[in-house]
Order: sequence, then C-alpha cells, then structure tokens
Amino acid sequence: MKKIFFIISCILLSTALLVALLPRQQKSTFDYEVGQPWKYAPLIASFDFPIYKSEEHIRAASDSAMRAFQPFFDRSEEVGLNQAEALRRDAASGKFARVPASYIAHAASLLDEVYEAGILTPEQYNALRSDSVKRVRIVSEQQATSVGFDELRSTRSAYEYMMTADTLNYRRDVMTLLDLNHYLTANLTADEAKTATARKELMRDVSTTDGMVLTGQRIIDRGDIVTPSHKQILDSFLREDASQQSTGTHRWRQIAGQALFILLAMCIFPLYLRMFRRDYMDSIHKLLLIFVGIVAFPVLTYLMVRYNYFSVYVVPYAMVPLFVRIFFDSRTATMTLILQLVLCSFGLRIPYEFVVVELFMGLIAIYSIKELTERAQILRIAVLTAFGGIVVQMAYDLSQGIDLTTADLSRYSYLTLSGFLLLFAYPLMYLIERVFGFTSSVTLVELTNINNPLIRKLSKVAQGTFNHSMQVGNLAAEVADKIGGRPQLARTAALYHDIGKMLNPAFFTENQSGVNPHDELTEKDGLSPEEQSARIIINHVTEGVRLAEKYHLPRQLRDFITTHHGRGHVKYFYIQWKNNHPGQEPPEEAFTYPGPNPSTKEQAILMMCDAVEASSRSLKEYTEESITTLVNNIIDSQEREGYFRECDITYRDIADAKRVLIDSLKNIYHTRIAYPDLKTADASNASPLFTSLLGGLRKR
Repeated sequence: MKKIFFIISCILLSTALLVALLPRQQKSTFDYEVGQPWKYAPLIASFDFPIYKSEEHIRAASDSAMRAFQPFFDRSEEVGLNQAEALRRDAASGKFARVPASYIAHAASLLDEVYEAGILTPEQYNALRSDSVKRVRIVSEQQATSVGFDELRSTRSAYEYMMTADTLNYRRDVMTLLDLNHYLTANLTADEAKTATARKELMRDVSTTDGMVLTGQRIIDRGDIVTPSHKQILDSFLREDASQQSTGTHRWRQIAGQALFILLAMCIFPLYLRMFRRDYMDSIHKLLLIFVGIVAFPVLTYLMVRYNYFSVYVVPYAMVPLFVRIFFDSRTATMTLILQLVLCSFGLRIPYEFVVVELFMGLIAIYSIKELTERAQILRIAVLTAFGGIVVQMAYDLSQGIDLTTADLSRYSYLTLSGFLLLFAYPLMYLIERVFGFTSSVTLVELTNINNPLIRKLSKVAQGTFNHSMQVGNLAAEVADKIGGRPQLARTAALYHDIGKMLNPAFFTENQSGVNPHDELTEKDGLSPEEQSARIIINHVTEGVRLAEKYHLPRQLRDFITTHHGRGHVKYFYIQWKNNHPGQEPPEEAFTYPGPNPSTKEQAILMMCDAVEASSRSLKEYTEESITTLVNNIIDSQEREGYFRECDITYRDIADAKRVLIDSLKNIYHTRIAYPDLKTADASNASPLFTSLLGGLRKR
C-alpha cells in the first residue's frame, strides 16, 4: 500500500509540475530567419488569419498619414478686439503723445490683421513646426477653416511682423514707442478633444493588414528559403495563434488536455514496471530516481521553450537513460528514454524531427555500454552519441530534400555541444550515488583497489582471509559473467564479505598455522565451547557490517556481508555439539547466522563461491572427480535448504554455475590425468634413468 501511494504521489506531482511549466504559446518553437531554409515540416494554416504588416510598415504609413493631419484650434474673437481697443484707448489718454496719429492707426490695423490670422503661444508654435505640420483647422463660430501653418504667428513673430510691415512709411524707432508687445497675446487655443478624435479617425484608416491566409493554405514548405514575405506571414500566424490561445475558455481547455496527456504518459511507466520489473517497485529509492530522471529534462525543455533560451538540441537527453542503464538495465533505460522524449516533444510544435534525432542518440548511449568500469567509457559514449546524432540529422535533412550546402549548420553545432555536455554524466553519477544510495560499476572498481584502507588492513591482519576473498572474487566474477549477473559487483562484494574476521582472525582456519584457538575454549557463562566458537564465527557477519558502516561502504555491499551465509548453520560446531550431547536438541539460534538469505543473483553467486572455495582447501586430492563431487554436494545442499528461494536464479543458472566452478577449480589446482604404468616384459630390466623419469612424472 505504501509503494502504491508513493507511485501515485510521484505521478500527480510530476504531472502538476510539467503542466505548470508547459508552454501555452508556441511562438518560440520556430526558429527562422530571412535568407535561411525552413527547417521544419510543411506548415499548413489551421485557421483563417490576416497578414499583419510589420511595425516598420505601420509606422511608415502612420507617419505618412500624420503629415496630412490638421490639428484643431479654437479662435477667440474677443481677444483681438479687446487688444486693438486697448491700443486706441491708451492713445486717446495721451500715453503716446510723441507718436503721430498715423502710426497709431497703422498699429491698430496690424493688430486686427495678425489677430485675424491667428496668434499662438511660442511653445505651441514651435511644437507644430517641429512636427512638420503644414495646416491647422481653426474653429470660429462653429465653423472650421483650414489655414496654412505659415499664415500663423506666435506672439514673438507677430511683433516682428508689425515692426517691419512698412518700414518706408513707418520708422521702427517710432513704432517701438508704442510698446506693441503689451497688446499681443495668443488668441488660438488647442482643442484637444477634436484633435484626438480626428487623429483616431485618421489612424483607423491606416491599414494594419496586407491580405488574408485561408484555412488549409500552405504557408511554407520544408527547405524553402524564408523570404521577407514568408516572414511576414509566419509572424502573423504565430501572433494570431497566440491571440487565440489567450482566451479564457481556450486556455482552460488546453490546460485540461495537457494535464490528461501528461498523466496518461506518466502512468505508462508503472504499468511497465508491473509487467517487466516488479522488483523495482519495492524500492522507493529506485522509483524516486526514475521519476526524477523522467521529469528533469522535460522541465528544462519547457523552460527553454517558454523563455526562448538557446536551442533544445543542446540538451544531453541521453544522460538520463545512460544513468538508468548504469544503475538498472537496458530495457528500463529504453523505456525511460521513450517516455522522456514524448514528454519533451509535447512542448514543441514540430516534434517529429526532435524525437527521431534524440531517440537515435539515446539508443546509441544505452547500447554502447554493458558495464561502466572506467572514465574513458564516458568519453567514448559522448563521442559516439554526438557523431550518431550528426549522422542522423544529416540523413534526415537529405531525406527532406535539403541541400546541405545551404542548410542551417547550427543544428549540427548544437548536437556536438550536446555530446560534450554528456561528459558531465561522470561527476553527476557520483552525486546520484550519494543522494539515492546506488552503487555504480566505477565505484565498485575503485573499491577493489587493494590500497583501500580497509582492504590493506585485511591483508595485514588476516592474510589468509584476504587470499580467500581474492579467490572467491575471481570465481564469483566468472560465474556472474556466465549466468548474466554483474561480474564487477560480485568481485567487489567478495573482496569485502569477510572483513568481519579481522576482529578474531586466528579463529578462522585460513589464518591458522598449526594452532587452533577453538581447542582452548572451555565452558563459560553457561555456554558450551561449541556455542562460544559458533558465536565467534557468527560475529564475523555482524562485525563486518559494523566495519562496512564505519568505512562508509555502499549499502549494496553491506547486504552481501549479511547474506553470504544466509540463515545457515555453523555446521562444524553444530555437528560437534550434537556429537558431544547425544540425545539432546541444540539451541538452533546459537548456531544459526543472522541472515537473511540471498535476494539477488549476485548474492547467491557469492554464497556458492564462498562455500566452494573454502571447502576446496580441505580436499585431500585435487582430481576432477573430487572437485566435481565437492561442488555438486555443496551447491545441491544449499539449494535443498532453500537459500536461493528468494532470489531470481534459475536451475539452469545453478547448473551453469557448477560447471564454471568445477572448471575454475581444476585450473586453480592443476588437476591432471593419471599417467599409466609402463608394462614391460621385464620391468627389472628397465634402465635406472627411465625409471627415475617415470617416477618424476607420476609425482607431478
């Protein structure tokens, strides 16, 4: 129930995250430039849309219309009349006593003239001139009259006009005495409302479109060179598409569809695990790594598309399936790759090419490695993946009729960079091991280094156990390679399975040299010598786990320490106890290893190899028959006692393991056929030299 709840939670959280980040507007999914070939599939209009003019064209049309625009001004008749009357009134009062009457009449006439034409403030006058306004409309008594801008004056230009209107008959120095600035003020006021209305009507007449594209019409074909006309239509299509998607109803309908699609895609993986890899569902760490791997790159892809950041082809999508291949198996890695690409492509408008190229690259990464044991393999995988991606992209371009001499080569650069980024899988693998508790083959290889502090200590304190572990490692690797296990895991586990013997090395036969400390044990604390000996022997398992934790060995290796004896008996002392206590039942737990029994193929292999190698040292003679009998008896006994019931090992695997162990032990102990005796008529007549040679051959 717990694992089902965890899987459902992962699916729902992954779906919510992907739907939240999934791009709604697809404008950034097309990358095109004028003069470059169209890299995508043929684009067909799925709806009617207008061809919008570019901002430059609209601005040019607007500027052209504005050059003929006439702003509105209201004329105040009272201002001109009042100022002319004020001049005459001041003259009548004697203010201009030194000025002839003809000058005053001339000035009054000019005032009437400039006010009739219209006077603006200096600020308004300069603004109209900077805007290159040719004409304005002056509203007077509900009538609008079009007047040329050159007929208008500002207060300053009106003064200059009056001072120089007739210099032959009216001297400037005398006109200055009239102080005409005092009688000049603006009589035109801008009518903002009428001007804004007129401008809006004028802009309404400026067309922002340049034709229509109908549903089903081909916009552009793959390989076509993008022309300015194509670009205008493409921009219009994406603009209209984004506009349609922005409506509330459409947006929620789209989100619902996206959520359903992603939810269905995410549900495929638990179904796959249930059918083919049910054991993975028992580990939360495995499930978490797989779900994180599936979601990570789709999230990155959606963000890149949403913010139009770089190209998605630069992302090393092969990295996640590569990790799954290293830590799990190739079938699960392939499934992870397919599901990942389906989710990534859902955020792209034209996903077919993307899926084809990235699928090939991912498959190359998955099937170019069987077991990762050295750093150079990552480099080789990166090179093969990048090269494969470039070849597939080239083949796809050629199949679509694109001339490579005119093709956009940036895609090939992105694929090369993607292969380079795949090199970061090596440091990231270390991080994954620490976070999720997995063990890669590279780590296993590093742990087999005999300069490792724990192994070095084992070789010094318990030399016999060290040699035994090395021998078991070689046997386990051979068996694992034969029956489809992980040879490196079996070898490394064998090297550490007996590290607990360092606590009391002399109590184990491989470290003894004639003296057996078990013989010196006497009854103590109610425990018989046999029980004490069994406790010491059993403690090498618990002490081994303690040392493994102290030296931070991976959990996977610690499991081998506890399972290499399973729930078996310490048989030597168990039988000895029964012989010394006839008619009594021995305390089973005192002679039983804590276990558990093996649960993986590699753990079963280690149990077989450990028992066979240890027992083979006690053989009196190393013949093919004795070795075969030994191997068969030990493994058949383990099988009968049910040690292999909980692991995925078959009868055929066990038979193959027997054959490998028999052949390996024969090679180790150099068994040979017996030489026949020479039959002669008179053996006593044989020469001494011949007799000596024959005897030497027999000894060998």
